Amino acid sequence: MFRCCSSLVFVFCMTCSGLAQTPETAPAKDAADPAAEVEVLAGHSYHGDFLNEGPRQKAYLMGGTGAVTFPVTSAHPEVRAFIEQGIGQWYGFWYLEAERSFRHAASLDPECAMAYWGAALATQRNSKRSTKFMEQALKRKDKASEREKMYIDSLDKFLKADSAKKDERDAEYRKSLEDIALKYPEDLEAKAFLALQLYLNKKDGYNLAADGLMQQIFQVEPLHPAHHFCIHLWDYKKPENALASSARCGQGSPSIAHMWHMPGHIYSRLKRYEDACWQQEASARVDHAHMIRDRLLPDEIHNFAHNNEWLIRNLNYVGRVHDAVELSKNMIELPRHPKYNSLNNGSSHYGRMRLFETLGQNELWGETVALCRSSYLEPTDALLEQIKRSRHLGIALAMTGESAAAEIELASLREILDAETKKRDAARDAAETKAIDDLLKQEWAKKSKEVSQLEADAPLVADRFELPKTKREELINNHKKEIDKAKQNATRTLDRNVRESEQAIQAIEAYLAIARDDYASALPLLRKAGQIDQFVLALVQHRAGEAKPALEEARKQIGKKKNEVLPQARFVELLWLDNQRDEALKEFEKLRNMSSSIDIDAPVFSRLAPIAQELGLPSDWRIVAAPRDDVGDRPALDSLGPFRWSPYAAPEWKLADAENKEHSLAQFRGKPVVVIFYLGHGCLHCVEQLQAFAPKHKEFQAAGIELIAISSESHDDLKISVDRYGEEPLPFPLVSNHDLDVFKQWRVYDDFEQQPLHGSFLIDPAGRVLWQDISYEPFMDPTFVIAEAKRLLDQQKVPGHLQTAK
Repeated sequence: MFRCCSSLVFVFCMTCSGLAQTPETAPAKDAADPAAEVEVLAGHSYHGDFLNEGPRQKAYLMGGTGAVTFPVTSAHPEVRAFIEQGIGQWYGFWYLEAERSFRHAASLDPECAMAYWGAALATQRNSKRSTKFMEQALKRKDKASEREKMYIDSLDKFLKADSAKKDERDAEYRKSLEDIALKYPEDLEAKAFLALQLYLNKKDGYNLAADGLMQQIFQVEPLHPAHHFCIHLWDYKKPENALASSARCGQGSPSIAHMWHMPGHIYSRLKRYEDACWQQEASARVDHAHMIRDRLLPDEIHNFAHNNEWLIRNLNYVGRVHDAVELSKNMIELPRHPKYNSLNNGSSHYGRMRLFETLGQNELWGETVALCRSSYLEPTDALLEQIKRSRHLGIALAMTGESAAAEIELASLREILDAETKKRDAARDAAETKAIDDLLKQEWAKKSKEVSQLEADAPLVADRFELPKTKREELINNHKKEIDKAKQNATRTLDRNVRESEQAIQAIEAYLAIARDDYASALPLLRKAGQIDQFVLALVQHRAGEAKPALEEARKQIGKKKNEVLPQARFVELLWLDNQRDEALKEFEKLRNMSSSIDIDAPVFSRLAPIAQELGLPSDWRIVAAPRDDVGDRPALDSLGPFRWSPYAAPEWKLADAENKEHSLAQFRGKPVVVIFYLGHGCLHCVEQLQAFAPKHKEFQAAGIELIAISSESHDDLKISVDRYGEEPLPFPLVSNHDLDVFKQWRVYDDFEQQPLHGSFLIDPAGRVLWQDISYEPFMDPTFVIAEAKRLLDQQKVPGHLQTAK
């Protein structure tokens, strides 16, 4: 029977077999190791905290992780396959899944040294965890082949090397990998590891050497995952050198989203934005398929948000305005989590950033106002984010004729500016006073021979020490740089707050002037407002009577915006405004040659309709782009996964409470419910979780949300939980799942150590998981769950929302 920390002391030994024993099957305590017997908290690993954060569910052979050949010493037929899968995942920087594969290999063959080597490789960014895995590899090294021993020794030395001596450490690791490659020339993975290390060493002259190694690999295995390294190698130096790898990277490892994403770097660098969009959408679709299949929240994939925000930028470059807006909104819609996704990081952060950017640069003023009055761009307590919101909303209000509402945003910004200016000035004065006082104290300490050093450090010493005025001024002048630096350090954040609020005010005032056709007044304000598109500025400058400099600046800027349709459209508009018809037609043709994906109804492009008509162009002036012949064999995007993430169906269950009354998930169909997986009355953390959620029960009910807790206890122990809760009965039911089958179905279970974990889930009225937390510790913030539940459930009411879409 599973027991938890307060009722049972677990015994385990770090020479564990596969790091996978239960407390009942773990080896007996080693008498020579006084630390072998420890108290283990429920849900925590039996083998040490270093395993709490890693994957807790077993791996499976997913396929599509790259053509890797890596023989290992093991009698188990599947161990090599999982280790090769782990290496392929690691090549794709998919570290969590790589660790899972290596740990699964260790669970199949606890004596396979290379399984632990692989886990150390996958976790090397966390030295504490990596070192623990390497200890297990070293204990089993004698059972490994000579080649495997070289891999283990080289990584072990690298992990133990002084990180402060990076050059020496990297050079030694590179040399050890080279030794493997020289001794075993048929080992393609040795060459791949060496090529990656040459790139990571970032030394001039290594590019061609690393590329040469990779070309040797590709001659033998054309779709080897080393194409990923080739892209990184040439990304910032000579991106065209990585075009061949860009055409094969995703195709060679189709199950790894990052391998589809990376060619997008090269295509973006080469201004091939249509191709970049394809790659990034492919990456997103593969991530969506994986997350839905393996039941993860989107931001549990560490680079998911980065891929999508980059996709939004590229969508704007090619004129897919509506898709850019919808994807930005989608990122905001995704479930939030304090660890993975908030307004400070993850999808919510990037989605809000790109939505403001997309709305503003595409002049979607009405949509901006509507979204700022919705949950998508709601007010926030984060000052800079609120300043940005007021700026964008104020501009949009000005341009939609709601000048009175724009003045309200201006008044709010002026209040912020006044408050932040006062704070800044006070902080600056305080920093200056302190810096001068410190100088005086130092001067007094140096010159006074009558007072001890201890007195020199006394708080009021500066008051007792007076210098002649001229001497004091000289001292301050001699240390002006130090004083100024102290002032800057004290006001850096406040300076930004003041600057951003000033510029937001100037931007709104400028657009209020533009709305009145007062371009002469708008121009100087725009020049000071910051973050203003140069072509917007040129159009205003032209209308303000400064036609020649406006055109000169626009011609300079257009060369920096190759293949970006929005600047090109504005340039055409400016040329037409200046009556430069021949040049306007020439530039319009350039726009048409990159127009395949343009949303022609978006404001900036729709303004070109009368120009197109006068130039004799068709009303739909777009031209379909010819397909490229250097992008490899691209699969249909739908075959890679869905366009958007959607919540997965919650597994059904029927369980009884302490009174043998049956409860089921189905009984909650039609209304939302929070399901808490609970590890028994002996787990103090679990008791604390119930004590945190129970007082909030009425708030959950007011939001229309039910609560139920599923316990790992037997029915008899469940009665103890109910009795021990307190004088007031627990306001929601507790049910027993002593067999742990529901824990396993919901993945609230450590497959390696065969123990239940903590879990909290929000289920929507249709029976789908909108939000979850699975961890070695219970989720302790019911206030967050209520707020997030309200947000997610409210968004379901919006037509076309991801959670209502089929």
